[in-house]
Amino acid sequence: MAELIHADEAVFDKTLKENKVVLCDFWATWCGPCKMLGPVIEQLAQEYDGRVAVMKVDVDKNQDLAAKFAVMSIPTVFVFRDGSPVDSKVGAMPVDDYRKMLDAVL
Repeated sequence: MAELIHADEAVFDKTLKENKVVLCDFWATWCGPCKMLGPVIEQLAQEYDGRVAVMKVDVDKNQDLAAKFAVMSIPTVFVFRDGSPVDSKVGAMPVDDYRKMLDAVL
């Protein structure tokens, strides 16, 4: 079972340092589209296990982190490579959109 990381700022920084490619979903518990996207993020964690670290950041609990990456709407999904953001999508998208983002940096 692939690990889906629920990150605060310390875990977020550690995950970026320890993994070449990271997919990060900025979300909130009250957000309908975020809830719809949840199973997609879990599926990607399974599919890319061992190649991509997948984490979720609750914007209500981690407002500074959301502000750091200028997250204005949720869900917002970022792909990081070597600790830097290389791509992002705002809103719930089909799983293939996220696969394309990941495959482009792997």
